[in-house]
Amino acid sequence: MKSDRAIQKMIFTAMLAALAGVLMSLEFSVPLMPPFYKIDLSDVPSVMALFMFGPASAACVEVIKILIKLISVGTNSFYVGEFSNLIGIVLFVLPMWLVYKRGGKTGRAAAASLVSSIVIRTAFACFCNAFITLPMYAAAMGVSLDEVVRMVAAVNPAITDLTGFIIFATIPFNVLKLGVNYILGYFLYNRIHAVYPVMRTA
Repeated sequence: MKSDRAIQKMIFTAMLAALAGVLMSLEFSVPLMPPFYKIDLSDVPSVMALFMFGPASAACVEVIKILIKLISVGTNSFYVGEFSNLIGIVLFVLPMWLVYKRGGKTGRAAAASLVSSIVIRTAFACFCNAFITLPMYAAAMGVSLDEVVRMVAAVNPAITDLTGFIIFATIPFNVLKLGVNYILGYFLYNRIHAVYPVMRTA
């Protein structure tokens, strides 16, 4: 029985990772956002994997999807976006799983885990953008950080400096992207769990 469960977990994790890799390539821009801020639905399979099989499965989906995208499409952000995604894996998986587990794996615990993950990932995205990814992006383009901000200001006049970038771009973008992915991921997990009750975390 344990062997069957392990094989089932491996197969579904691989399927979800493949789906996530495809979805990560199907990205689209958001009005008034920087050109390198694109929304995709690749976290949907990761959320499903987390609630179905636990944090290890979700982490595998996250890592594999990045590799799939790099191999099949390449990068349009000088690897800065992919690097940011790798950093975010731990912030996505661990807080969500710990809150969900501590709450007894109920619907309320799931909602709390999703909200806490959005807050934590958005807060770290602000730090990461200000001190890691934006400076890396500017260096990769061969321009200064101020020039990157000015490029963004051409899309959104409300952004005039790094603080404005964080407030008017980083925060709303992450809340929107994560919120959409998390809601869809949990909704699909619930639908699958209703049909196949065995598809749940141990």
